[in-house]
Formats: sequence, structure tokens, C-alpha cells
Amino acid sequence: MPLERLPPWPYLLAGLVVLAPLVLVLWRRWTRKAARRALFRFRARVDRFKLTSKRYITESLLADERIAAAVDAHAAEHGMARAAVWERVRTYLREIVPAFNLLMYYQFGYALSKAALGLFYKTSVRIRRPEAFERLPRESIVIYVLNHRSNADYVLASYGLAGQVAISYAVGEWARVFPLEYLFKSFGSYFIRRRYREPLYHTVLERYVQLITRNGVTQGLFPEGGLSRDGRLRTPKIGMLDYLLGVAREPGFAERMYVVPVGLNYDRVLEDRSLLRELRVTEGGPAPSRWAQFREVLNFGVSSFGRLGTGRWKRYGRAAVVVGEPLPLAPWLGALAASGTPLFELPRPERLAHVQRFADDLMRRIGSIVPVTAVPLVCAALQTFDSELVPEEALLARIEELRDVLVAAGAEVVEPEREAAETFERAYRMLRMRRVLHKEGATYVILPRGRELISYYANGIAHLCGSYESALRGRNALPSDRFIGA
Repeated sequence: MPLERLPPWPYLLAGLVVLAPLVLVLWRRWTRKAARRALFRFRARVDRFKLTSKRYITESLLADERIAAAVDAHAAEHGMARAAVWERVRTYLREIVPAFNLLMYYQFGYALSKAALGLFYKTSVRIRRPEAFERLPRESIVIYVLNHRSNADYVLASYGLAGQVAISYAVGEWARVFPLEYLFKSFGSYFIRRRYREPLYHTVLERYVQLITRNGVTQGLFPEGGLSRDGRLRTPKIGMLDYLLGVAREPGFAERMYVVPVGLNYDRVLEDRSLLRELRVTEGGPAPSRWAQFREVLNFGVSSFGRLGTGRWKRYGRAAVVVGEPLPLAPWLGALAASGTPLFELPRPERLAHVQRFADDLMRRIGSIVPVTAVPLVCAALQTFDSELVPEEALLARIEELRDVLVAAGAEVVEPEREAAETFERAYRMLRMRRVLHKEGATYVILPRGRELISYYANGIAHLCGSYESALRGRNALPSDRFIGA
């Protein structure tokens, strides 16, 4: 074919081949500059090890002696070739190890979380003692420990703390779907298989968690292991915490480690009715069909978009974060050693018993700083009445009494200076929209489907209510989920 009659596509292909490296170099240069600008704008702390390549981390773990010993044990127990077991380890590492992207976290992730939270909630963040964080050594290893109310906790906590630090979370398999998996990994979170008992997998997970902890990566941990179905704080699970504490056995690390309790609460937990349904199923109730669940999600989406489109959209109240004071790990370990029982020299069952007591104390600390927003406060007040008919005057008086008890006890009441009538009005808009409460003259009626939601939200703060706690517990309309697996 004569040269002048050649089609244009070979020239285009050749041009792309020549220009591709240049475009790639320019793209990488632009993303690095954009990431530095974002980091400077937020003035946040980013652990340098977060920027380590996934390949380097994977190779470090493949060279780990503990993992090699676990591979040998697994091959011997199951009669497998070592090469096949190592391939399984590589599969686990591909699944676990994230690829943190600074630009994604601070430009896309922060903007997305801000938009999503702003659409659904008015957010508030309170750090109890900011000066305590300023005094932390630069080389400190910080672990944020949070209560687990909603799957939105990851977004709320990351948004609330984005100005201080980028947090890595352990995320369950529920998020291993496109595009959530890519997003979470680019934000530095790592995936774990819950209720997966294979020793080889847990050795790989443990060594990864300890590697990033040893290198100063700030982590977020939900010790309850799953969402609360009845609103109460659940008994903590200690597997991940034990992995993290294992770093303190190495010289020089215990003094660098700090645990920070964080309390989260909402005026509306997006999954509340689904969680209550799961609780009923565990008590022998009928399990809903997939079609019923799909229809419920569809109805929620259609009604939400309908309100948005017609200008009737109202936010779901408040989402609040309270960050407690950093708790140094060294004094606790030192006290154990002084009593003659160094933690890491104990047999495993005894060591785990000490870790469980430490986790229980952490949950008590978290419980003491759970924010009290308008809806939980009003639901707690409603829960103290025996009748489904509550006079307005008595209800407002009870709200004021409860608020005063909470403030006197040092609870984190959001806007405690508000009048009881204003607090109730804010909560009533949400409770009326959700068909929990209805007004008849000067009396409020708790509707049939409303009682379980009232119990759910009251349970979240009942432990803070002093002399009213027994009344709240006694009128709880829900079974407890504290011994129900996640």
C-alpha cells in the first residue's frame, strides 16, 4: 500500500506510545503536588509509613519468620505443598494490605465525607483536652478506640479527625464490593475476615497489624466487633487489641503507645430498623425475605430523593464525636509487672484475661464520653413514663431533670444550655417524621412502631443517667444483644 494511503490510526498509536511515558510522569508530578497542597491545607499528621508502597510491605511480610513458621505448620497439618500455602499467604496479603493515597484521602475522601455528612446530619466534634494531644511525643503510636453505632462511624470519625491525623481502620468484609473496596484501601483501611478461624490467616493479619503499628501508623479500632443491635455498648472483643498490644513486648515501644477513647452518637442511626429486625430474628422472630429488604431500601431511596427534589429535605439531626484524653500504655504494663505478672510472660489464657479487663475499662471510658444528642435525650425521658400517653408539661420537666443529671455527672451533652422545649422540638421533628410520636392536644402518643426505637436510642445513654438508669432499663422493650455475635 502506498505510504500516502496509510490510514491514520498507526500514526495515532505511535504517538500514544511515544507520549504515554511523558503523560504518566506529568500525572505523577501533578498528583504529588496536589497531595502536598492538600496536606499543607489541612495541617494534618500523616504517618510516613502510610506512604510506603504495597509491594514493599508485602515483601517484608513474606520474609517474616513468624509467617514462615505458620506456613510450615499449615502445610504439615493439611498435607499441602509449601508453595501452595505461600500462594494462600499472598492471597491474604493482597486482600489485607491497602494502598494509601494521600490525594484520595484529603481531596476526594474528605470532600465526599463532608458532603455526605452535611446532607444527612449537622456534625459536631469536641476534643476534651486538646493540649494533651499537643504534648504527645512526635514518635508516639496512637490507637483510637471507638464505640460502633453505625457503618457511618468510619466516615464520621475520619471527617472529625481529618484535621489532626489520617486513621487506618480494620474494615469487615461487608465493604469488599466495588467501589467501596478500592475507596477504603486508598484511604489506608485494611480488610479483615470476621469469624474466620484459620491460624495461618490470623498469623498473617497479626503480623501486618504489628508491622504498621511498629512503624507508627495511627489506627482506629471498634472493639465491639460489630454494630449494637439494641443501642447498648457491647462487650468488647480483644483479638485485634491483643495484636496491637503485642508490639509493646519489644523494647522501647510500650512508652510510645497511647490509646484514645472516642465516643460517637447520632440523632438517627441510618440502619436502626434493620438492626432491630436482626435482633428480633435472633429471638426467634421471622427473617424478612430479600425482596422485603430490597423494597425497604428502595422505599428509603425513593422517599429521600423525592424530598430532595421537592425541596422538603430535612437533615436527620445531629451526629456527634467526642475525643477523650490519650491514655498511655506504659503505666498499665508497668503496674502488671510490679505486681509480679509481666503481661507478655504469662500463659496465653492469663494474658488474654488481663487484656479483656483492659478492654472493659476502655469501654467504660468510651461510655462516659458518648455524646448526648437531642433524640437520645428525649427518648430517655419518654422511656421513664409507664404510659403510652405522655403529657407535654411532664415530658418537658423530665427532659430538664434528665439533662441536669447528665450535666452534673459530667456527661457530654450537646448544647446543654438549650431550653428543654427547644431540645424537644428538635427531637420531635425527627420522631414525628419517623412515626414514633404523635401529638394530640397537650399530650404526646407513642405510636405502636415507636416503642422499640425509643428503647434503642434511650439504651445508648442509659448508663449515663444516674438514678434514672434503673427506670430506663426496667422499661426497655428490647432484648439485649450484648452476647449476640456480630
